[in-house]
Amino acid sequence: MHSAEGTITAPAPSKRKLFLLLCGVAVGGAFLAYSGITGRAKGMQETAAWTEAQSIPTVSVVQAKLGPQSEDLTLPGSLAAIASAPLYARASGYVSAWNKDIGARVKKGDVLAEISAPDLDQQLAEARATLLQLDAAVQQAQANSDMSEATNRRTSRLVQQGWSSEERGDTDRFTAASRTAALSVAKANLVVQKAVVGRLEELARFKEIKAPFDGIVTARAINVGDLLTAGGTAGRPLFRISDIRRVRIHVDVPQAFLAAMKPGLKASLTVPGHEKSFEAAVTSTANAVSEESRKGLVELQADNPNGDLWPGAFTQVQFHIPSNPDTLRIPATALMFNRNGTFVAEVQANKVELKPVNLGRNLGNDVEVRSGVMMSSRLIDNPQEFLTTGDAVHVAGEPLGQHTASAN
Repeated sequence: MHSAEGTITAPAPSKRKLFLLLCGVAVGGAFLAYSGITGRAKGMQETAAWTEAQSIPTVSVVQAKLGPQSEDLTLPGSLAAIASAPLYARASGYVSAWNKDIGARVKKGDVLAEISAPDLDQQLAEARATLLQLDAAVQQAQANSDMSEATNRRTSRLVQQGWSSEERGDTDRFTAASRTAALSVAKANLVVQKAVVGRLEELARFKEIKAPFDGIVTARAINVGDLLTAGGTAGRPLFRISDIRRVRIHVDVPQAFLAAMKPGLKASLTVPGHEKSFEAAVTSTANAVSEESRKGLVELQADNPNGDLWPGAFTQVQFHIPSNPDTLRIPATALMFNRNGTFVAEVQANKVELKPVNLGRNLGNDVEVRSGVMMSSRLIDNPQEFLTTGDAVHVAGEPLGQHTASAN
């Protein structure tokens, strides 16, 4: 549009609209820029918080519990007779008869077998004949000694009276002394021969193999005609006699339970093949621990009037051990070990606190704790070695934000 002076002017409303449009664009761009910066900052803050939360280890916790009033400990054991004796030959010869077989019940002194020993019989006969000869030699030496003593006395009086020479007196005196000594030698030989005869007579008694006590024949390894050698203990025994009216039970007990193995402690036995159980009691311990297994030998005894328990059999022994119900137990996996001792990692307000503990018995999966732990204590199960007092942790199953906030 042209004015009267000839100048051209833009319409005022169009300029105002353009100005407003430009201002709106500027304000919108500023708002968008501000919003982007704020969102990015918030996202970075949330990422940092999430990263920090993820750096806190997640742990599972366990708590101590009270032990039972009593507990049973089951261990394998082996049965043995209260008395058992292997019988060997003490006389060389041939088996002429055997009278008892396995399973036979015998009394003390019963003849189990007989041995024919002609060599021993001949030696005994010769020894007895020699004994008679030596007895006669003693009598002869006694007579010679008596005669020499009498002669010496007469000669001594004649020498004093001058009717005999001193030389004769000396001869009779020394002769009497010599024959007295010969008598002593003869008596000593007789004593020696009596001992020989006694030894052979004692061996001859072993031609009969007898039961040393009341019991059962649990093994027989001879037959008629077998050649036996005196003192031959290298091989199998001829018989084995066992008294099974009462049996012994031997059990290797871990060191942690040996203190409870007092005489009189009750136990129950179960034997494969028997439905019922048998009662037994601890009688003694070896008072020593094997360095290889760290176990101690414990002996129990049980009555066996019906012979149901056989020597050599395997048995399961269930000890009835009284325990202190006030003693706390924790899983063995909650323990930490280092050069300073044994510790547990307790969680308090989502922070770790290492506490030293005094342990009692090791029960396998659990251990007894004498001090350092309460029932309310929350202990980390399988704690990592790098955990130290003051470290933040997250307990599994609890809200993560709670621990993150606490950690912050």
